[in-house]
Amino acid sequence: MRRELIGAAAACVFVAAGAQAQISGDAVKIGVIQDFSGVYADVVGNSSLLAVQMAVEDYGGKVLGKPIEVLQADHQNKPDIASNVVRQWLDVDKVDLLAGNGTSSVGLAIRGIARERGVIDINTSAASSDLTGKACSPTGFHWVYDTYALAKVTGAAAVKSGGDSWYFLTADYAFGHALERDVTAFVKAGGGKVLGGVRHPLSTADFSSFLLQAQASKAKVIGLANAGNDTVNSIKQAAEFGIVAGGQKLAGLLVFITDINALGLKTAQGLLLTESFYWDMTEDTRKFGKRFAERRGKMSGGKSLMPNMMNAGDYESTLHYLKAVEAAGTDDPAKVAVKMREMPINSLYAKDVKIREDGRVMRPMYLFQVKAPGESKGPWDYYKLVQTVSGDEAWRPAAESECPLLKKS
Repeated sequence: MRRELIGAAAACVFVAAGAQAQISGDAVKIGVIQDFSGVYADVVGNSSLLAVQMAVEDYGGKVLGKPIEVLQADHQNKPDIASNVVRQWLDVDKVDLLAGNGTSSVGLAIRGIARERGVIDINTSAASSDLTGKACSPTGFHWVYDTYALAKVTGAAAVKSGGDSWYFLTADYAFGHALERDVTAFVKAGGGKVLGGVRHPLSTADFSSFLLQAQASKAKVIGLANAGNDTVNSIKQAAEFGIVAGGQKLAGLLVFITDINALGLKTAQGLLLTESFYWDMTEDTRKFGKRFAERRGKMSGGKSLMPNMMNAGDYESTLHYLKAVEAAGTDDPAKVAVKMREMPINSLYAKDVKIREDGRVMRPMYLFQVKAPGESKGPWDYYKLVQTVSGDEAWRPAAESECPLLKKS
């Protein structure tokens, strides 16, 4: 019996050692690659980094007994820079999870490398719906929003309310092209028409010539297929040209609460927009929002910023990844990706949300309208809910997808 007990104890030690060895490099490493200095720095950058760090802290700083490390890099909105960073992270630093990964051109470049190397990438801030279409991956996830859902919710609502003629101001890269494409499909499906459009370079300071062309088109709706400071600047300059006062409407096709804060309610009031998260929706989101804002303020010398949907997605997706590592008993990407799809997402703003085979998180989306100054009760009280669109309705149906991972019915 003594020999059997010693043998059993030895076997337990061997099994435990084997389980410990399942964490590669003796640590789980998360690489946050975002725009830290350019046109999107205010909406991602340090805010995305903070959200990931908060998730790691809330998880306890370890998974399967091993430390969790967070790396960061600025891709400068350039796919070549992003690709070089990611290859170094994978080859030298042995990063396990590629997080953030916006913009669309950058996100698609990272997706190609991650798919080739069999590494998990969770995209929380690129918009292109191609990430769960022709660029889908067994280890790739698209977490927060995409051009299809934005187009369906905002575009369809604008057409339904009488905005049946459109002109686009489009950021001239993968994101803008995909957003214009997807919105156009819903405008035409709703009986509307597109009168034209103009494409502008990323990080444009002067929108005057583009806005004058849109104004001259006489389109009822000017669709802003851009984001970040480009959206803020185009809306501000549209107000200066009296475009909205003249009867045309602006459709912010990708607008964040930080953009509304920068614009002010006087300029942004009445704007329709689609988000998957709003800090003031539930008690849980309010607690997270206030905690995030306090931490974010300390990082920026007192400038308090509430989390936008991408920051909430960074927090949520990091926690879900760590839970999947724990459940799988390993950081092996293929096994963790399977667990991530098997496990429903339950977080501060998602309850029993499923992940589809193509990596699409099937969360509900919300159509909001920006409040007038007199409707707001205080700082960051900016939105009123117009419509809730279920996950089954918001996202591209499997039957229409180009992703080979989906079973088409």
